[in-house]
Amino acid sequence: MVTHSQNQRESRSSRVRPYALTHGRTRTRHQLLVETMISASDYDTELAEKLLPESRSVYEHARRPISLAELSASLNIPLGVIRVLVSDLATEGAIVIHPTGQAYSYDHNILERILDGLNKLSA
Repeated sequence: MVTHSQNQRESRSSRVRPYALTHGRTRTRHQLLVETMISASDYDTELAEKLLPESRSVYEHARRPISLAELSASLNIPLGVIRVLVSDLATEGAIVIHPTGQAYSYDHNILERILDGLNKLSA
């Protein structure tokens, strides 16, 4: 049977833990959107052993391309914390952050030409 004081401790630790994992940081060095994909191109077991458990889990999941949303859900770690951990790993060169669609700037002339071409195909 779970007592009231045990519930309070668990609730308090769940609020403190994310803050402790990021050392109070909420900002990242990289633009990381919920759909941002990451991967660890060269997985290093020695590096993995040196990482804190949560960072190690992120690093291990990045052995295959994975989005921040998937990481957050599968590791049950808040997205804000995932962003900070991923940013730290990327800064160390442990993982690669793949560009999202927003990272590309589009030439409006080319987009208009493509649209014109698609309209001609459907006519």
